[in-house]
Amino acid sequence: MPQFMPSPMIRPLLLGLAAVTVALPAPLFAAAPIAGRWLTADGGAVVAIGDCGGAICGRVVKVIKGPPAGKPWVDSLNPDPKLKTRPLVGLPILTELSSSGDGWKGKIYDPKTGKTYRAVVARDGANLKVQGCIAIFCQTMVWTRAG
Repeated sequence: MPQFMPSPMIRPLLLGLAAVTVALPAPLFAAAPIAGRWLTADGGAVVAIGDCGGAICGRVVKVIKGPPAGKPWVDSLNPDPKLKTRPLVGLPILTELSSSGDGWKGKIYDPKTGKTYRAVVARDGANLKVQGCIAIFCQTMVWTRAG
């Protein structure tokens, strides 16, 4: 079977193209930055996403729509009894986020249910698309930049 042998004039071009192809893939496919302050889809809280000791996470920095009047603003539905009294402000809701191609994967905690889901987070123009997933079923929310 004959082998393809590029002409001597084409070989340097192919080698240069191969070097560029090997050197560029990581930056071309890196996930868009998601750091910043984001208003949740229901307008109930502002979440700050950034570095949390070497990993990326998101914490509630402001509660806009809290529990009914007279109820404490704490993580009362958490399944761990030791965590039921922790304040909603400062609560980590996005954890273990790591870059995954064009997005970020990790976990998302919903203090309204006390449940943790698999999370997929990605930029959607100026907004943030946040998905909470169980198996193959995902619920998508769009978070907007908080002022």
